[in-house]
Amino acid sequence: MKSALRWISAAAVATGVSAAWSGHAFADVKIGVTVSATGPAASLGIPEKNTIALLPKEVAGQKIDYIVLDDATDSTQAVKNTRKLTSEDHVDALIGSTVVPNSLAMMDVAAETSTPMISMAAAAGIVEPMDPKRAWVFKTPQNDILMATAIAQHMANHGVKTVAFIGFSDAYGESWFKEFSKAADLAKIKIVANERFARNDASVTGQVLKMISQNPDAVLIAGAGTPAALPQKTLKERGYKGKYYQTHGVANNDFLRVCGKDCDGTWLPAGPLLVAEQLPDANSVKKSALAYKHAYESADGAGSVSTFGGHAWDAGLLLQHAIPLALKKGQPGTPAFREALRAALEGTKDLPASHGIFNMSASDHAGLDQRARVMVQIVDGKWKLAGD
Repeated sequence: MKSALRWISAAAVATGVSAAWSGHAFADVKIGVTVSATGPAASLGIPEKNTIALLPKEVAGQKIDYIVLDDATDSTQAVKNTRKLTSEDHVDALIGSTVVPNSLAMMDVAAETSTPMISMAAAAGIVEPMDPKRAWVFKTPQNDILMATAIAQHMANHGVKTVAFIGFSDAYGESWFKEFSKAADLAKIKIVANERFARNDASVTGQVLKMISQNPDAVLIAGAGTPAALPQKTLKERGYKGKYYQTHGVANNDFLRVCGKDCDGTWLPAGPLLVAEQLPDANSVKKSALAYKHAYESADGAGSVSTFGGHAWDAGLLLQHAIPLALKKGQPGTPAFREALRAALEGTKDLPASHGIFNMSASDHAGLDQRARVMVQIVDGKWKLAGD
């Protein structure tokens, strides 16, 4: 109960939304959630699931019901979950899924049923290019291009001229290669290798040997969660001495545990939440990032917070902002309410959250800018805020 009260208090500070509301209560607002709590992305999905349990059960005097399902990091199961949530449970909004392929697979169902969806996956393709289907879809993680430009600029500042790329053999890896290629080109960095691996692969020796043969100044590993440790550990075993970069997909303590000393010195862009206490007080995201960190660690223990849980928290903040506005236009369980909820999400302005400040629009359903990223280095098995 104390952690729930802390959440409501912190969220009220972050959003400026009062828990007291003069309107009358309708039927419960139902939020359907599908997360990858098992399977290869479990290290991402578990903190998201834990965070959903912290979200307020009442917003603006209205009871909120959360229906949480596990999709096991499987896109087919994610679609099944989404159809159940929309057709059987008649939810007013969707949160999910954890990974890019699952989120992309869910979008058709969200659009068909006119149900607003907030993804916790990163690829820009989830919300771009805007079209009638994506009009129903929002997301809380930073766009890949926002993080890719940070990596490319950091590489250029540190003398990197050539880079080898290895990414997941799915939509996450493809999106990262596409966006990083643009950023690398602008920074005059040549990509000398482009390799892929599956989330559940046990070996990447062949790919690593091809990369090393090109003698790159740096490598970029575009994976997420603990599977992203495999290429780095293999590169270390094979004696690669260049600079190592990862994406914000590895920004959790499970990755540090699995990768161990092989990841010391690695650079990555991340949401400010990862190093919230190291941020200067003037940072515009520090207060809202710490609000989530304190709420999560009060419930799950010191040092347990995860940037991926932050994406679920931010989805909750977006809904807490939008629900009071939507209630003025329709009753929960109706198409009018779902459309009003979608419109309210799209109209979000200056909303501080754990990863940044959200400013949505009809053409931008991600809503984050450069305030949503910092460069971090892994030093002695810990995250350290880095300069340029």
